[in-house]
Amino acid sequence: MPIDFTGRGVITSVGTGVTNLFDNLCLGQVGVKELQAFDPRPFRAKLAYELADRPNGRDRMARASELLLKVLHQAIDEAGLTDITHAPVIVGTGLRELRSLELWWRGQGDLTPAGLNFGSAIRQEFGARSYTVSNACAAGLSALTIGADLLALDEADTVVVAGVDVLTESMHGLLERVHEQAPSRVQPFDRHRKGVLMGDGAAAVVLQCSSSGQRSLGRLRATASNCDAFHVTAPESEGIAAAIEDAHRSARVDPGDVDLVMLHGTGTLLNDEAEATAMRSVFADKVAQPHMTAIKSMTGHTSGASGVVGLVMGLECLARQTVLPTVGLNEPSDEAHDFRLSPSAVHTSLHIAQVNAFGFGGVNTVAIVEVAE
Repeated sequence: MPIDFTGRGVITSVGTGVTNLFDNLCLGQVGVKELQAFDPRPFRAKLAYELADRPNGRDRMARASELLLKVLHQAIDEAGLTDITHAPVIVGTGLRELRSLELWWRGQGDLTPAGLNFGSAIRQEFGARSYTVSNACAAGLSALTIGADLLALDEADTVVVAGVDVLTESMHGLLERVHEQAPSRVQPFDRHRKGVLMGDGAAAVVLQCSSSGQRSLGRLRATASNCDAFHVTAPESEGIAAAIEDAHRSARVDPGDVDLVMLHGTGTLLNDEAEATAMRSVFADKVAQPHMTAIKSMTGHTSGASGVVGLVMGLECLARQTVLPTVGLNEPSDEAHDFRLSPSAVHTSLHIAQVNAFGFGGVNTVAIVEVAE
């Protein structure tokens, strides 16, 4: 049963809304700036990809929920929906409202159990039931997989899928201690990359059966997920390759059919190496054929939101027949030396795109999408 995307929403440090964000990414704009959410003095990494949405310079409670509701409204409005009370909302996230918990711990706000649950905000705003998936950085596309399954099983005729995460003090501190040197920016697949910096982000899509009569913004061919459980933090290329192969098989495409790959591309030493090795394994002699892009070079790593951000931008790439740039790629690593990455936007013919999302614990999810008919 064909599944169409009929609405989209997105917010990152580089732009708000599909058109605004895509235009800014085409220009190579980068959202990195000095830390705003918390005191940077205890950290070596004093930069992040944060939204400029703190008028008084202070962080606030329930900010992740705020971003989530904004992108849900964007997607629902674009789909022309006025009532989603019967449509399940599947939310992917790595950290949920962890930042609210940190603020409460420091005595900077009141918190109840309901404040940690996106379902409370969604129910109050839309009257809809929701489910939260916390699958690390693959969470957004994991939510997409669940949403697609609900449609395929006739459990719903409309599903809303979202991903959201905001910068937290504990995750920022954890990740900066992984790297020998504090990175000043995210440089996916560059030989001299130093690591990842986190960013705020949220994105949402509306999925409907193609028979719904709604305007299609693109079609979902297939998703595939696995958990290789290789290591808590170190990725394993074979598990990633297996997820890509499963997605191709379910979508009935060969590597040579893929025109664009939205790479996970976190800019860390191990993640980029594992993803590039997996891509080379699956695509073999066709690895230099598809266009590729790694937009975390501009948005930073938006954690559980990143897969849906990549999906929304991938759909817009297909719609505009444009490949987004990969900024900061000065000298490709050995594993990615022949990847078709570009420092500037490229206009070309695109029909099928692959979106990668991989997370801690070996959670791997891949989506295959195509242009609207």
